[in-house]
Amino acid sequence: MDFASRREKLRKLVRKASASSMLVTCPTNVSYLTGFTGDSSYLWISQDRYLLVSDGRFSQQLAEECPDMEVVIRKPNVSILKATVKVLRAEKPTSVLIEGDRVSKNDFDKLSSELKGMAFTTSSGVVESLREIKDRDELGLIRRAIEIAESGFLGLRKRLTEDSGASGTRNWSEKQVADALEGEMRSRGAISSSFRTIVGVGPRAALPHGTPSERRLCESPFVLIDWGAREGQYVSDLTRVLVTGALPPKIDRIYHTVLAAQEAGIRAIQPGALLSEIDNAARSVIARAGFGKFFTHSLGHGFGLQVHESIRMAKGQDRPLKVGMVVTVEPGIYLPGQGGVRIEDDVLVTRDGCRLLSSLPRDLESNRLNLT
Repeated sequence: MDFASRREKLRKLVRKASASSMLVTCPTNVSYLTGFTGDSSYLWISQDRYLLVSDGRFSQQLAEECPDMEVVIRKPNVSILKATVKVLRAEKPTSVLIEGDRVSKNDFDKLSSELKGMAFTTSSGVVESLREIKDRDELGLIRRAIEIAESGFLGLRKRLTEDSGASGTRNWSEKQVADALEGEMRSRGAISSSFRTIVGVGPRAALPHGTPSERRLCESPFVLIDWGAREGQYVSDLTRVLVTGALPPKIDRIYHTVLAAQEAGIRAIQPGALLSEIDNAARSVIARAGFGKFFTHSLGHGFGLQVHESIRMAKGQDRPLKVGMVVTVEPGIYLPGQGGVRIEDDVLVTRDGCRLLSSLPRDLESNRLNLT
């Protein structure tokens, strides 16, 4: 990873904001700019220097992960804020840009009062704007995270069908399915799952972010699974609905509606397309089918170091897509008390349109399982 190039891009943004330096406090942003995977550390960056303020727990880790970084190790009885004040007092920057949505008002006031000669200003999304465009190394890790997630899912499907007798997997709870899938991903090299795996059987599939419960696969003919793998700090995010019996006609209808909406959304992705336009391309398909009020979230979001990053394809989001952005496309219809369908894939914006990074089949027949 070319962390030096990322820091140089940030320097340009700091200059554009008319500041002489910036204090980065978000752990994910610090990691993006330095390669450090720990926490409890701040990065101060000026036009000619950068310092990583951390503590002794990470001394060896910092030496291994950030050999080119100048590190200030605070004493055990000194808070990171006090250590940062000491650094800034020694460096004497004329102005400091601070991540306004990452620093509490209390900490901001303490910095201002301790360093009265410096001008502190807040900004939002400065580093996040850099993270929106993925470089080659990032895309490689994202692709690998997708491959692991998909391979783990295929492994889960195999386990479900190989031992589905009366006392077998057809009696698995949602939690057992989630645990098994996360185990399949880890066995294939995942550092962890991207997030707590979502499994919703039957009516519980109407909960977009439902927590796995003790409801069993045999209690309904379909199950929604939303999962992802983390590889080298980067994540993937996918959703499929598996059909394990005779599907109710209404669920069959919304499945095909959601699939058509997703295909419309993917077709709309290209450089320059507004985020709201892409959302509308998919949302209008669902609205025309009469289910508009049951699509209750945005069409998709950016992801990378985090599952949800700053890009959001939704009404009112009138920013354009750019080459190198990676987004999910995940329309859904959720009918309270009956069930829901969401189909989610990961997509890269390219110069000539987009490229589907995930490859699991999306059609209904390919997602049928025989658990009798």
